[in-house]
Amino acid sequence: MDSERAEREKAVVALSSVVAAVFLTGLKLAVGLLTGSLGILSEAAHSGLDLVAAFITFLAVRASARPADADHLYGHGKVESFSALIETLLLLLTCSWIVYEAIQRLAFKTVEIDANAWAFAVMGISIIIDISRSRALYRIARRHGSQALEADALHFSTDVWSSAAVIAGLVLVRLGELVGQRALFSRADALAALGVAAVVIVASYRLGRRTVDVLVDRAPSGLPGKIEAVVKGVEGVHACRRLRVRRAGPAVFVDMTLELERSLPLERAHAISAAVEERVQEIVPNADLVIHIEPARGEAETAVDRIRAIANASGLAVHDLRVHEVKGRLYANLHLEVDDRLRLKEAHQLASELEEAVRTQVPGIAEIATHIEPRSERTSRGREAPQALPRIEAALAELVPRIPGLRDCHEIRAREAEGRLFVSLHCLFDGLLTLEEVHRASGELEVGLKERIPGLEQVLVHVEPAADLTD
Repeated sequence: MDSERAEREKAVVALSSVVAAVFLTGLKLAVGLLTGSLGILSEAAHSGLDLVAAFITFLAVRASARPADADHLYGHGKVESFSALIETLLLLLTCSWIVYEAIQRLAFKTVEIDANAWAFAVMGISIIIDISRSRALYRIARRHGSQALEADALHFSTDVWSSAAVIAGLVLVRLGELVGQRALFSRADALAALGVAAVVIVASYRLGRRTVDVLVDRAPSGLPGKIEAVVKGVEGVHACRRLRVRRAGPAVFVDMTLELERSLPLERAHAISAAVEERVQEIVPNADLVIHIEPARGEAETAVDRIRAIANASGLAVHDLRVHEVKGRLYANLHLEVDDRLRLKEAHQLASELEEAVRTQVPGIAEIATHIEPRSERTSRGREAPQALPRIEAALAELVPRIPGLRDCHEIRAREAEGRLFVSLHCLFDGLLTLEEVHRASGELEVGLKERIPGLEQVLVHVEPAADLTD
């Protein structure tokens, strides 16, 4: 809905500029022909060009609003830049005619000029309308990042200065009539026309340069540096490389490669990427970002981090990873989770490949021992097993008093699946215990339950701190 409102505002202000240009062109042309003023006629030509430019802008704004399609994957935003380039060429063509005619009047021929009240009135009206239109166009252009509307606003704003130059020329002509030097002062009108041409040429050059910059994908001045600075300030980003920025109409497209610590889980890497996008959007609200993530070795990366990164890169899951340093040499033990449908030969091959990769990529590794564990990757059908609860509760009544720090077990659930028993329960522990102590106690509870209940496949212990012992 916001984009629709933006396009509607752009179309309305562009159309109003067409109407204003039609009025000014007709008015200046009529008064210029009546007075014979080259300055006013040049202004009429300039306004006529503004009319063409305003109409082109109106068409460009409508065309650029079309969404991306199969042939224009980045949208149609550059239509605005193309229309601005056409406007620039038309401006330069008009300036050529104005300069030529001014030189003719200065050096080769004389034209009678009637600097009457109509001449001053039309230029005054032109200035009022030009100021109004340029402000309206600039406001909408800046609000929605429209280069076409900004170019149109530039047209109207330069008209203000050129109209002022024409008025100055008419004033001098009038002054010449009063002091009896009409022939001498009449040349001021041609000089005013040259002033108009000079203003338009400068504006054309600036507009043309900016337009070409967009068409050849030149990065907006200073923007890549600002983006890189904010990206490097995001926690977790090691480096920002291959940053590319280009503009297409109101949209800014940003591509970059982020180096993140390779041991990060996918969710964390995505969160960092989202934070980067949010920071870039703060300085470029209409930015369209494409972020590529590459793994990087962190400066504080430990041997444990490296082994996990190696496993992740191979698509393997490991847990209970321990690394011990003995006399400067590293010894690693880990549990490797593999699909429980694999044959032993296939699972052992995966373990061997992981061990070889660790030996190659982790300096100082003297030995690595791998325990292979089956991991189910499918959902199996099961059912509640209330008949097992009495045996579980009896076993817990015997075990809880024997395990240090364990206060109570509750929310006991038992299920059967594929002929095996699965149990989950919540256990309250002394909140001052370390996590390692709690884990060891949970393991002791799990072993005790499996010893006392035949067929118990898995015990999941959810640990909680006891409310009275957490300080």
